[in-house]
Amino acid sequence: MSPMSSSVSARSAAEVNAEIRDLWQRSGGSLTPQDEAEYQRLLVEWAAAAGGSVRTAV
Repeated sequence: MSPMSSSVSARSAAEVNAEIRDLWQRSGGSLTPQDEAEYQRLLVEWAAAAGGSVRTAV
């Protein structure tokens, strides 16, 4: 397990979001299993970085 996954993100939500967007752009919209694993890791990091600023749809 990476140190990042068990600790608070050192990057801002905007930085992680930019990496997520880059991943999707590089993949052409179709993620390989390896890309999918990276995407899931980034989502967890993004959620940690976003903290309480994330709002759910009503």
